[in-house]
Amino acid sequence: MRGLPVLSVRTRLTLVYGSLFLVTSAVLVSVTYLLTVRTMDQRFTRPADHLDPALVSRLQSLASEGGLSSGDGVEQLMALRQEADRRLAQEKRDVLEQLLQSSLLLMLVVGVLAVVIGYVVAGRMLRPLHRVTATARRLSESNLHERIALDGPQDEIKDLADTFDRMLDRLNRAFDSQRRFVANASHELRTPLTINRTVLEVAIASRRNPPETKALADVLLGSTARHERLIDGLLTLARSERDLGARADTPLPEVIRSALDHLDDQASAAEVDVEATLAPAVVTGDPVLLERCAVNLLENAVKYNVREGRVQVRSGVEDGAAFLQVANTGRPVPSYEVESLFEPFRRLRGDRTGSEDGAGLGLSIVRAVVDAHGGTIETVPRPEGGLSITVRLPLAEASAPAALTAGPA
Repeated sequence: MRGLPVLSVRTRLTLVYGSLFLVTSAVLVSVTYLLTVRTMDQRFTRPADHLDPALVSRLQSLASEGGLSSGDGVEQLMALRQEADRRLAQEKRDVLEQLLQSSLLLMLVVGVLAVVIGYVVAGRMLRPLHRVTATARRLSESNLHERIALDGPQDEIKDLADTFDRMLDRLNRAFDSQRRFVANASHELRTPLTINRTVLEVAIASRRNPPETKALADVLLGSTARHERLIDGLLTLARSERDLGARADTPLPEVIRSALDHLDDQASAAEVDVEATLAPAVVTGDPVLLERCAVNLLENAVKYNVREGRVQVRSGVEDGAAFLQVANTGRPVPSYEVESLFEPFRRLRGDRTGSEDGAGLGLSIVRAVVDAHGGTIETVPRPEGGLSITVRLPLAEASAPAALTAGPA
């Protein structure tokens, strides 16, 4: 049911232990009580044996002195017998009541002790599972070599830990294969394109080649450049989708300034004015990937803009997280197209890429980098046209207590 708190396995096991003990104790107390009642009924059935000796002696003396008739003696004797029955019944009730109270009190005390012991025992039984959970949380691509290596008897929990270790072996081999593939692809794909680009540049610079050859070489050079950008984007996407191997405290404003320097010529050529308001914010991550994230955001904001448009870049800290906000002017963007912009090989107008504008991997790389750093992305279409993209990243531990509170517009 919704709204009910979710109890841990340890708490549920403790409740089961305590409930079973209380039920068993209640049955034991009930059986003991009934057996005691039965025994007392069988053993104490001669009330005459319990007459008060002083009263019997007094009755005998009165009868011998003639002060008591035989009828009165019988009545007195019956009264004495009834009094003895009443006293015996009262004593039985007192004994049974004391027995019941003592049993219930003892059951309550031992029940509390059983719950405490059950909680401790459940914790010890679940300790191997906690070890499995802690190892799973700690693992990433950089430390897949770690194993649980649980000791103890070959029970269900050890079988689970061994299965998890075998799964880690398979994952480690898969990640090693992927790393080797990315490294080989980076070399094997870039090398021939670099050779082709060099040959084409030489052909264009040569005076002996006719203009038709130079024009063809220029077209091929542009195609080669697009292929290089595509391969570079794919390799960056593959790298950023993996867990970060190295982390360092990185000032976010420095990353943004480096990205702005990288795109200064492109913004000038597109006649786009870039405004930057950078407040201090330090994050933990890969500086190269963070810079690539900022470059892609700014490049996207400049590329999908209008002549004499604007790009506003802001950074700072809000609600305990660092943020990078890039807002640009441009044509209005329908809200239903926003999510598709972060898919690989998708662009603003929604068609497949293949022109000289780019490979359609810019925002896909941004999302992969942000996910690898444990951040979030918020994309909002601006009413006057363009987009406002806000990236939020966890603050570095050293800078979190002294974080500023400047928020995005």
